[in-house]
Amino acid sequence: MDPAGGDPDPAGGDARADATRRYVLAGVVALLGLVTGVILLEVLGTILIALTVAYVLMPVHGWLVRRGLTEWTAAVAATLLGFVGVVAVFSPIAATLYFRIDEIIAVVDELPRELPITVLDATYTIEAGQVQTLAIDNLSGAAVSFASALPVLAIKFALFVILLFALLLKGDAAGRAAVAPVPHGYRDVVYALAKRARETLYAIYVLQLASSVATLVVGYPVFFALGYDMAFSLALIAAILQFVPIIGPSLLVVPIAIYHVTAGELVAATLVGVFGLVLVGWLPDVAVRPRLARRSAGLPGSLYFVGFTGGLFTLGPIGIVVGPLIVAVFVEAVDLLADEVNGEVTFTELAETGGPDPPADAGEAAPATQSEESGSQFADD
Repeated sequence: MDPAGGDPDPAGGDARADATRRYVLAGVVALLGLVTGVILLEVLGTILIALTVAYVLMPVHGWLVRRGLTEWTAAVAATLLGFVGVVAVFSPIAATLYFRIDEIIAVVDELPRELPITVLDATYTIEAGQVQTLAIDNLSGAAVSFASALPVLAIKFALFVILLFALLLKGDAAGRAAVAPVPHGYRDVVYALAKRARETLYAIYVLQLASSVATLVVGYPVFFALGYDMAFSLALIAAILQFVPIIGPSLLVVPIAIYHVTAGELVAATLVGVFGLVLVGWLPDVAVRPRLARRSAGLPGSLYFVGFTGGLFTLGPIGIVVGPLIVAVFVEAVDLLADEVNGEVTFTELAETGGPDPPADAGEAAPATQSEESGSQFADD
């Protein structure tokens, strides 16, 4: 009521009605999104990949628009860039599975069934036959599954390209619609989480992809110089393993060195161990990452590894991207909460003092409040 006893402020009522309307619309959108996700479950991985790739390419789209291209032309150019990137990543893998799978199976089949290890004059034998048979079965099954899934993969790839173009063309509108229901006082949180998500996706796609390409370029001449017949395939496997955080190509180099040790080829084991770990496993990271890490999220390797492995085991291949992304956004949310509650106080200072200091005027405000309540009580009495 206003002081004159009239009706409530109509402007305030309209503002509350508009806010309620936004929240209702946001709920409707969330519900429809959930139903749509259930219906599109079979292609949900393709949609997620398209969303993340589009999010990374949006700055490229904006840069092209600022250079004079129309929105539509810039979306086409950015889509072509994403298309070429995806083809460059997956075509060597597909070609290896299709043309070199027999050679890979032959190499695995030639590995020794038993691995004798001598420690302090005592010899221990590790039975590797069952693991070897399982690996051969999985490789054979992967080749057959890949061949039979080619029509479905083609359809999903076409969906990826169409969706990527649509997201790049209308990405700004979708972003504004997503932020619209959020109150202005909380939009800084949304922007901080979005920034961390963009940086993480940049680290996964751009930084990891560049490191993988460098691994392929360095690995092929190294394996070729060491005399391996499948030098390109080994370099390709090392490039793929570059996406595995912390350990990376060592997952390939170490087993090869162990194989040479068990075969009595100590010189070959030393050469592949030294040159493989240094040139293939270590050099691409040192040469590429410092030049591209400026826009990355700076997520610690341990947390990236947790997100990678957890996402891979839980969600499958799509988890390679979704796992680290979720971990990075969660870490950003925790940092925002810590800054909101503790300010600049560190955890060590909190542990030493037993908690944050109370407000300076808390002790003075309490008596005043108490006297006011007493006065109010006396007045009521």
